[in-house]
Amino acid sequence: MDKKMKVAVVGCGAISDIYLTNMIERFDNLEVVACCAAHFEHAQKKAQKYGIKACTYEEILSDDAIEMVVILTPAPTHEELIRRAIEAGKHVYTEKTMTLSHHTAEKLVSEAQKKGLHIGSAPDTFLGAALQTARKALDDGLIGEITSFDACANRDIDLLASLFGFLRMPGGGIGYDFGVYYLTALVSLFGPVNKVVASVRNLARSRVNVLPDSPSFGKEFAYDNESQIFTILEMENGVTGTFSVNGDSIINDQAYFTIYGKKGIIKIPDPNNFGGKVVYIPAQNGFGKNMEPQILDYGFPYGENSRGLGPSEMADAIIKGRKHRANAQMACHVLEVIDCIMESGKKGAFVTVTSSCERPEKMN
Repeated sequence: MDKKMKVAVVGCGAISDIYLTNMIERFDNLEVVACCAAHFEHAQKKAQKYGIKACTYEEILSDDAIEMVVILTPAPTHEELIRRAIEAGKHVYTEKTMTLSHHTAEKLVSEAQKKGLHIGSAPDTFLGAALQTARKALDDGLIGEITSFDACANRDIDLLASLFGFLRMPGGGIGYDFGVYYLTALVSLFGPVNKVVASVRNLARSRVNVLPDSPSFGKEFAYDNESQIFTILEMENGVTGTFSVNGDSIINDQAYFTIYGKKGIIKIPDPNNFGGKVVYIPAQNGFGKNMEPQILDYGFPYGENSRGLGPSEMADAIIKGRKHRANAQMACHVLEVIDCIMESGKKGAFVTVTSSCERPEKMN
């Protein structure tokens, strides 16, 4: 029987259900044994629902049988939780972003490496069927020489920040909380970013709760994070493209993620998801008949909501002694890219990204 890695979940909010369900029922190299939360009664409810033990974080850290902690708490709490886990000798997988700054993230990575521990970080959606399909198409040269990319999306910050208080916290802005999916996807497809230039805005630092069922419906709340970013990214491999996200729009997100090549175009679905249709548009012959778009399907798994795939893939890598794909170096690099976007928004000039990372291996 293959080795199972014992795991504890830290944070029992809304996203914990899909993680717990998948890690318990789907990924058989993980054995979830415990959970904890800031409010112990929340941990008790999840523990009862999933047949695991409710603990304090101190109890999890002192349990030598637990090898990995999966952190699902808001971004401002990550740094301390990760540091304590490393000190206790645990591997860590955390929801995005790893910390609030690439500087603090890099320090944690250094400490983990000294102890021979692994840190992984969401998003892990690039391991899913859609982006792996796009990756194979690009690697196979389906669209020829890649000339540029264009990615843009929308959200409704008024609604989302009314519903989720953590979006009002540091690290909850449209770049750090949502743009990270697109930027991770881009790095997984093209490799690291070299430099960026950006316009960053917050259209309203005072917003109104728009949820009719909320106790604070109609009341104002402070929103100090970025709500819009418009960016040009130059990748280390020379490909340049644009990325923009508008948080002052509507809730039904519209994702436009297109890669242009000399032999065709690939359209990719929202990288916030694991699956979706990847469309290939072949080049037409001169001004003749347009070629019919094709939906690509190479048979990759994980097209549905597969959160928990990152911890499972990391556990497999640890057991087999290889580098995991949603790794700390990539997460730190993407976090620095977002930091540089924010810096460029203030300076109005290109900012060079000082870190780099390996392009993660494709999924088998």
